[in-house]
Amino acid sequence: MSKALAGYACIRCGRASPLQLVLDSRGCLDCQSDAPANLRVAYSHETRAGWDFAATQGGPQNLWRYEAMLPVAARDAVSLGEGMTPLLAAPAMGKRLGVGRLLLKDETRNPTWSYKDRLSTVAISAARQMGAKIVATSSSGNAGASLAAYAARAGLPCVMVTYAHSAGPILAQARKYGAMVLPLASKSARWPLLADAVDRLGWFVTSPFRAPVVGSHPIGLEGYKTLAYEVAQQMDGDVPDWVVMPVCYGDALFGMWQGFLDLHERGVIARLPKMAAAEVFGSLRAALAVGGDLVPEVDAEFDTLAVSIGAAQGAFQALQVLRQSGGTAVAIGNDGLIRLQEEFAASEGIFAELASVTPLAAIARLRAGGVIEPAETVLAVVTASGLKDLDRSLSEARPLPATGGSLDNALDYLEEHYGFGTSPDERKKIVTSAG
Repeated sequence: MSKALAGYACIRCGRASPLQLVLDSRGCLDCQSDAPANLRVAYSHETRAGWDFAATQGGPQNLWRYEAMLPVAARDAVSLGEGMTPLLAAPAMGKRLGVGRLLLKDETRNPTWSYKDRLSTVAISAARQMGAKIVATSSSGNAGASLAAYAARAGLPCVMVTYAHSAGPILAQARKYGAMVLPLASKSARWPLLADAVDRLGWFVTSPFRAPVVGSHPIGLEGYKTLAYEVAQQMDGDVPDWVVMPVCYGDALFGMWQGFLDLHERGVIARLPKMAAAEVFGSLRAALAVGGDLVPEVDAEFDTLAVSIGAAQGAFQALQVLRQSGGTAVAIGNDGLIRLQEEFAASEGIFAELASVTPLAAIARLRAGGVIEPAETVLAVVTASGLKDLDRSLSEARPLPATGGSLDNALDYLEEHYGFGTSPDERKKIVTSAG
């Protein structure tokens, strides 16, 4: 690597490890028995001393403007123009949720339409620089599609290990980028397969591939710090009171929190936000309730629509963020999720993946419970596009029947199917003006 990196350090106990590309995905060896914990990139004192956040203001319109705070130099980046996504006010949805000021970080604008591009650009840049021959991931969709795109850009072969019933559109996207997609009959087989490929063939795997999960490759996680950097710049040095994200293992939650910590340490921001996790089955919520560092595996009692975050056991890295920030976790089921997706798209013009709608449902719960105050500023991270899981969100939609071509036919149709009525007098005016 061209940068002066000190190696890795355990996020739980601080144990140092040497810098290497291929890791065994079990995290810290000292913490495995008590609470499996991921590693993070440790920067040398000289590298950290050289961080000048103010100097990034006039940088390129992508996340590589923050190269000083990343493990790879911009000149070595494999980039598709990711990052610098819009921060949008959402007054209509905010009113519906009872929040005085709702902001949206719209990650659907990334090159492969998801926040995973932040991880992929950094991970693939490092992988190519350090001599990786093949890259791989275990993914239900977004991570695989993103990695495939960046691998294609870098000229590296990419293997996406997935399982039956993953979202069809995302698998198609990954295949179009040239990924070699391996759908396994057994979901539990994907990690042993990748672990064997790492041990025997030296594959560079960006995702978790052993249980219990500690999180994705530490080098890739650094890309998520840029979410916090961008928000701070877009808010002119301020931060929201709350940041709410969809969470599976907490990779982006952890990375974004590290970005806020970087900024706070250097005096760029005066305070830190509270972080909230919208999860599916409630393992983080359970861990917060019982205390300790071990995140329990809970029962997956239903087939979630939010497949991107459908894990029955969260990771310590997410639990650590929630505790450090004074945040919380909310379990979100299927009820009303598609309807909320539709309302969000119709009111704010953003078509979000079903998993990306869970933060809105979580905000409504937290607001109703008095956890979020009405005057607070709340940021929801919209992690991926609704085009990713159309096979799920449109599973019960019926094809629209055709109608005649006259205006009266059209008006009858609009009233019957959408409740968009036109009075007889208004119809007469239309006929008169047409004549």
